[in-house]
Amino acid sequence: MSPPLPLRTDDFDFELPEALIAQAPARPRDAARLLVVGGAAPEDRVMRDLPGLLRPGDILVVNDTKVIPARLRGRRGEAAVEIMLNRNEGGGIWEALVRNARRLRPGDAVAIEGTDLSARVLERLEGGTVRLDFGPDPARLAEALEQAGEIPLPPYIARPDGPRPEDKADYQALFAARPGAVAAPTASLHFTPGLVAALEARGVGRATVTLHVGAGTFLPMRAEDPRSHRLHPEWGEVTAAAASAIATARAAGGRVVALGTTALRLLEAAAAADGAVAPFRGLTDIFLLPGHRFRSADLLLTNFHLPRSTLFMLVSAFAGTARMRAAYEHAIAEGYRFYSYGDGSLLHREDLA
Repeated sequence: MSPPLPLRTDDFDFELPEALIAQAPARPRDAARLLVVGGAAPEDRVMRDLPGLLRPGDILVVNDTKVIPARLRGRRGEAAVEIMLNRNEGGGIWEALVRNARRLRPGDAVAIEGTDLSARVLERLEGGTVRLDFGPDPARLAEALEQAGEIPLPPYIARPDGPRPEDKADYQALFAARPGAVAAPTASLHFTPGLVAALEARGVGRATVTLHVGAGTFLPMRAEDPRSHRLHPEWGEVTAAAASAIATARAAGGRVVALGTTALRLLEAAAAADGAVAPFRGLTDIFLLPGHRFRSADLLLTNFHLPRSTLFMLVSAFAGTARMRAAYEHAIAEGYRFYSYGDGSLLHREDLA
């Protein structure tokens, strides 16, 4: 089992060669490698093998959030600011992370470069977070994002001249349907129509949930004790239809397979003590650390994560810290590609493996 608390952020550190940080996805997407973790030793496969690794009656839970071009450049007088939209509060009001936020005061107007739109500063919060009012017409902001917004690629994907044209499609999952995320649920980036068809032919079901991934996913872990770290709240929804499909599959003996850490976090936020997933709609800041007793999912399909990150802590909590350290050592030795555009792993829950 995972080691008992106390925990230290340093416990989740490891050395990663920079050459293993993927700068573009595998082509085709389902040609990415897949490391299966849960047996006596990690098993090297490819993403196209996934249907054979699952069973008829299993259900795959996917996140249908869609990445928006959320990075904007603005100006208040002579002062330049960079805006990363984070969460839509409704009525034209957005919470955003702003570079040079200290230059802004409530009531200031920020002109959005490349558009005729401006935003009014409502409130400046901690950590560079600002509440901005873009006006009541959502069509004007949507148009401005299409005109001047940039896909907010993670900082480890090197784009010194800005995102490439292909990034707009590469950084969007096949299941993307509901706009609102500023980061992709990257495990979904491996999926192609052919892989989806093969899973359906295998008898693997699918349920769709939504978690709009926020800009906080890019923020580093600075606390020495991970338990003092706080995640930014993100909006999510598990519909009654999705909860029912998951319950039906589980009652018939099927396993719940979370496609990505975002889907898993939302399922855990919606799960009761007995593991039953209930309908859910609202904000969640759930932070899953070793010691958490998982209830909602039996397997997790996810990419390889940053050292000292909340997501490496999550996968360690799910599959076991010692097992994940061994798996990552194997992945590095075998040249697996890491992070958003990298390869994937299929993790069996530690207490079920």
